[in-house]
Amino acid sequence: MPGSGEDVPLAKRMERALLAADATRGDLEKLCAEAREHSWAGVCVNGSRVELARALLDESEVRVIGLVGFPWGAGDTDAKRYETEIAADQGAHEIEAVINIGRLKDGDRRLVLREMRDIVEAADERAVRLVLETHLLTREEMLLALELALDSGAQFVVTSTDWHVPDVKIEVVALLREKAGAEFGIKAAGNIRDAQTAQALVNAGATRIGASAGWVG
Repeated sequence: MPGSGEDVPLAKRMERALLAADATRGDLEKLCAEAREHSWAGVCVNGSRVELARALLDESEVRVIGLVGFPWGAGDTDAKRYETEIAADQGAHEIEAVINIGRLKDGDRRLVLREMRDIVEAADERAVRLVLETHLLTREEMLLALELALDSGAQFVVTSTDWHVPDVKIEVVALLREKAGAEFGIKAAGNIRDAQTAQALVNAGATRIGASAGWVG
């Protein structure tokens, strides 16, 4: 798996998100300063903040991840594609998009796969990670979403948006790793409050750790 076999510090796997509707420029400046200080892997920001985050993190190794379809994933496919294009144009290093969960539950695999592929194409060779919201899915639905993600050209799946969700489950990460194989990226997110939990998730197969609050890494 990405990062396996290496002594990678947790901070280098950690991504912090700024999701709140009332997040200000000052909030983003603080987040990016912490990201630089602790050498986090990345920061995840809404579309209107991508350009500023990229400027604040210039000449650092911290990745700027542009969020698409947050938090529900229920928007039109064309809107998600456009969001992806704008985030790429404004300097996002990677794209994180919420899949259409309702259409997945309908069994509309054709639409879900087409949307995933559209986002990958619009990302223009940037890494794409697809948010599954695993707590809303049955085991069969989760594995279908993973199958489609693997087929789409994306590089990661993400367990959740970390937006008002239950705690991420270690067994879910382990199952995703088992089914995805060794090289595919898996980001664990969902109320990860301490380094011990984060390390347990890495041991289960997570390659990135997502958090919107709590410990600094």
